Amino acid sequence: MFHWGKWKKRMGASASSSASRRPVFDEKEDVNFDHFQILRAIGKGSFGKVCIVQKKDTEKMYAMKYMNKQQCIERDEVRNVFRELEILQEIEHVFLVNLWYSFQDEEDMFMVVDLLLGGDLRYHLQQNVQFTEETVKLYICEMASALDYLRSQRIIHRDVKPDNILLDEQGHAHLTDFNIATIVRDGERATALAGTKPYMAPEIFHSFLNGGSGYSFEVDWWSLGVIAYELLRGWRPYDIHSNSPVESLVQLFSTVSVQYTTAWSKDMVALLRKLLTVNPEHRFSSLANIRTSSYFSNVDWEEIWEKKVEPGFVPNKGRLHCDPTFELEEMILESRPLHKKKKRLAKNKSRDNSKDGSQSENDYLQECLEAIQQDFVIFNREKLKKNPDQMNEPLSPPETTDDTETETESEHSNVNMCSSVCSSTGSS
Repeated sequence: MFHWGKWKKRMGASASSSASRRPVFDEKEDVNFDHFQILRAIGKGSFGKVCIVQKKDTEKMYAMKYMNKQQCIERDEVRNVFRELEILQEIEHVFLVNLWYSFQDEEDMFMVVDLLLGGDLRYHLQQNVQFTEETVKLYICEMASALDYLRSQRIIHRDVKPDNILLDEQGHAHLTDFNIATIVRDGERATALAGTKPYMAPEIFHSFLNGGSGYSFEVDWWSLGVIAYELLRGWRPYDIHSNSPVESLVQLFSTVSVQYTTAWSKDMVALLRKLLTVNPEHRFSSLANIRTSSYFSNVDWEEIWEKKVEPGFVPNKGRLHCDPTFELEEMILESRPLHKKKKRLAKNKSRDNSKDGSQSENDYLQECLEAIQQDFVIFNREKLKKNPDQMNEPLSPPETTDDTETETESEHSNVNMCSSVCSSTGSS
């Protein structure tokens, strides 16, 4: 087992002894890969990986997500990555996993975000953690605050699920992964079949199957209700899986009633009923709605936002709450490991310089890579906080309504809803 506490102490001792040798980076220089020390791998997704890093000049610790450009092009994910970056660069909230830096090199795109060491709720469910009602009540307060903020920014997350709720070391919940989030203008609605099926609201399936007016922010609050139910009971309110046909799901929501246990308080059951209301017009879908519930009459919301309410479940600080095989895969199986990037890029550059000017064997790939290189936006929240006048303009919604129709690939994977930003450059 990886002893995270001992490792942090060693790192702290090492950092204090080397404080006088901290590098000083030119503030005019864009942040880049060389500004960070890679510590260990902690996770991976369908096309990205995550590792713990330390910024060399400040010695602050972060999580760094990196996505291989070529793989993103091949999987038509570039547009999703760019959209996620656009959203994350414009938002910040106490219960979100916030973006601090974004940059790129020849191989990868990088996002450096808050480091949360408590693990995600999916991991703790798999570890058979028994969440008390008070613990779940706090998670609802924290996630309701985050979702209400996103609504104020006109953002629908569309993939609220245990996998995307991370705990910090004290046990507070934070929402992450905006890979399939979308922004809607006033009065507009989304229509794509996007999300993870067991957590998707009924109106998403209905819109896909029957057309109509689409859906809006209410879908994220349905997902919150499913999560709360699952944390309390150990399974979800509806028996839905990634291969469940959409037609059967539309029928399911109209014929099957959610079963609530008498072990829960009446106020909790009443709240879950309001979150799991099939008709979105009658569903709780704002913090104002939540605060009307008698269940939250004793909640001091200022203390919630300041993280002064002590969580009922505190992750074990003596261990790293992730699959330890991620680090082994990165060190042993990965063909392009991150810790060898500098040497590899230098070798590639030397090889490129030795080539003649002949046409590339893959012009399309090269055009896509050049498009990414040109359009990628470098971001530095640390610099923005020092110079608040440089803060960006408010989020601008996409030019067209999101109407892509897609299916969920697996029960706990994101739906690919966008084509590559490079698609217009390709032949055939």
